[in-house]
Amino acid sequence: MTAASPLVTVIVPGRDIAAFAPNALDSLRAQTEQRWHAILVDDGSSDGTGAIFRAAAAEDHRFRHIAHEASRGLGAARNVALDLVDTELVGFLDGDDELTPTALERLTGTLAESGSDFVAGAYVRTRYDGERYAAGRVQPWVSAATDPERLGTTIHEHPHASSNIVAWSKISRLDLWNDLRFPEGVAYEDQLVAQTMYTRARAFDVIPDVVVRWRLRADGTSITQGKAQLPVLRDYIEALRGGIRVLHEAGAAEAVSARLELILAMDVPPLIDIAGTHPDPEYATLVSSFVAELEALPEYSRAHPDPNITAALAW
Repeated sequence: MTAASPLVTVIVPGRDIAAFAPNALDSLRAQTEQRWHAILVDDGSSDGTGAIFRAAAAEDHRFRHIAHEASRGLGAARNVALDLVDTELVGFLDGDDELTPTALERLTGTLAESGSDFVAGAYVRTRYDGERYAAGRVQPWVSAATDPERLGTTIHEHPHASSNIVAWSKISRLDLWNDLRFPEGVAYEDQLVAQTMYTRARAFDVIPDVVVRWRLRADGTSITQGKAQLPVLRDYIEALRGGIRVLHEAGAAEAVSARLELILAMDVPPLIDIAGTHPDPEYATLVSSFVAELEALPEYSRAHPDPNITAALAW
């Protein structure tokens, strides 16, 4: 491989993120590991996102631009790009987030050392403080998944890895995606894919380095900030349910317990709060049914929510 040969392809989907896309692209340009390509997918934007992506591709051959005339969703945008990847390694960056400067160097370097199927790093949330987006600390569930560094581990040896369910904290070998794609037409498409990666990999690595700054938008328009909407709630619950099912089918009982601990501490309490005042009674019914499902799982009795995680939700 020559110095100029691409080592990794980063898939960057986005829809109506013109306010944030320049920072995402700049975070790629600033990487200490410069052997990358990026596939920019404009998923039917009505703002300037497409123009930003087109300009990047015109100015830098490492960027490739794809446009969807109408929005097809995040899963479909990623899948279209996956079919075009021609490097050994692939990763993801949502167009409103940012990579830290050494992210690609650390992630690809770790895989070169270990030979594992993929590597997952830590991440932090950024929130608007009235003047700017400020990064917080690594949250307890992220640390449990990624700290300390482990090379060549498995989901049976490191069950708390299942807490890291986001696509954009990982770099993987393209071979892992031969028959793996994101669900389309739903929200929360990462969770099922992440748990499939953990259970399918011969071995994977985790590193405590922060590799992504994940933006919580000030206007509340990101998918993860829309759980009060019934369609989003349905997708959310189905994603949680599907991830647990994948772990169950792989016989990863300790990983199921780890996921339950996190879901009970982090996911269920906010849903119960919303259900208490939601105008549609179906919301409370869906939440109650899901909690009953969790309580019926054999691992439920071993799941004890971590108070540190519950406290961290206030940040």
